[in-house]
Amino acid sequence: MSSANYEALLTRVKEKHSVKTSSGERFEAPVFIIALVGSKTFIKNFEEVAEKLRRPKEFLAKFLFKELATPGALQGRELILHAKLQPRLMQEKLASFITRMVMCKECGKPDTHLEHGGRHVEFIVCEACGARRPAL
Repeated sequence: MSSANYEALLTRVKEKHSVKTSSGERFEAPVFIIALVGSKTFIKNFEEVAEKLRRPKEFLAKFLFKELATPGALQGRELILHAKLQPRLMQEKLASFITRMVMCKECGKPDTHLEHGGRHVEFIVCEACGARRPAL
């Protein structure tokens, strides 16, 4: 087989079986599905978001209650906040949570988990670089 023929076949195979590539990021930040009902805000996919971030739903709920300065309750797979909040604000708070409580401050990777350190202290431990810091 000549090299020109080989190159033509190789080009044809690449075109026929091209693999679609993503942006290169393997971590995609989840998005809340929000419903406003009266004076309450419902986050419909709260449990799924917490699972994707690998954090207990109670931990994420406590963060949101403090950041938004509003009471709320976990009910099944959703979170109910006792205030009418704009969806944009909720997404900003979720992004803040991801930056502060999920991403490693040393290497910037999302491969972290929570570890109980005793005396009501949680540590964020990076599985990629081994960094360990307290969860604020």
